[in-house]
Amino acid sequence: MTNTSLSINHVGFLTPGNYRDDNPHEGLENTLQLLEFGEKLGFDSGWVRQRHLEHGISSAGVFLAAATQRTSRIQLGTAVIQIGYESPYRLAEDLSTVDVLSRGRLNVGLSAGTPAHAELLGPLVFDGNWKDYDLSHQRVIRFADNLRAQFLADSQTFIATPGGPQRPRLQPHAEGLVNRIWYGGGSLRSVRWAGKNGFNLMIGNVTAGEDTDDFFEAQGRQLDAYHHNLDGVFRRVSLGRVIVPTDSADAATRKKYADYAASRYERTLKPQGDRRTLFPKDLVGTSEQILEQLFNDPIVARVGELRLELPYEFQQHEYQQILSDFISHIAPEIGWGNQPVRISAGARR
Repeated sequence: MTNTSLSINHVGFLTPGNYRDDNPHEGLENTLQLLEFGEKLGFDSGWVRQRHLEHGISSAGVFLAAATQRTSRIQLGTAVIQIGYESPYRLAEDLSTVDVLSRGRLNVGLSAGTPAHAELLGPLVFDGNWKDYDLSHQRVIRFADNLRAQFLADSQTFIATPGGPQRPRLQPHAEGLVNRIWYGGGSLRSVRWAGKNGFNLMIGNVTAGEDTDDFFEAQGRQLDAYHHNLDGVFRRVSLGRVIVPTDSADAATRKKYADYAASRYERTLKPQGDRRTLFPKDLVGTSEQILEQLFNDPIVARVGELRLELPYEFQQHEYQQILSDFISHIAPEIGWGNQPVRISAGARR
């Protein structure tokens, strides 16, 4: 069923990193094991969400530092860090350290603007009134400038260290990490800005309905705007879709997946809320059914990287089944050329 119109050359997955309130270790360890599992299957990248005040990964940098020691090949990424809560300098130090530990495998997904739960978290994160702080795109620019690790002050400025005098700059310097910054775009304004500033672009299954009620039309316009503003510079674009193949799932699990998709169907029928947020349908079914939908997705045909977004609150063995079915039955049919590794069902648990 190979379709020559699709040329996906990179497949990744995004995991929510959930855990129970009374046992966070189990959930975080499961997520580390899922990244190991994805690497064994042959996935090119594994991404984690950073979430605050929820049962999820609140510090993506710390978590991925651990992941660097459990994996050796797979790219690791954040999708996304809300930079409004971060110091652009300290975050650059932390993520440079992670990238060095990973030997250059880190991808940094960011978003700007007023972050989630700001009324609750703002007074805890910032000194003074949090509304007085610059939470704009400029915070991302400052982060990127810090990653470049230019020497501070003039050439005659040195600091005293236990190892002797040293010219001051951000340490460790992670060569090339600045080129692996991604911006999570979901509006025309955000993608134009990402393109104009030369950042890679992450788009997913949530977008703003600007002058259209059609999800794919809105996302297509955003891709047009992004490429127009890149001014000929090559950057990567990663597309996220919720994909849940059922091929090797048992009957009860298939019903669970179908019920999950049905519970989210209504939100796809019209724009949601004052911001007119649009959602596509989740891709749930056999690999053959999912492939048909991917072939008919006009955005998939325009990108080279596809990110499988795992649903919240599924069980570890279900995530493993989804990843295995995707890499075995779907990825090879959409242009991906790596040879998937077969892992028996018994080895998944």
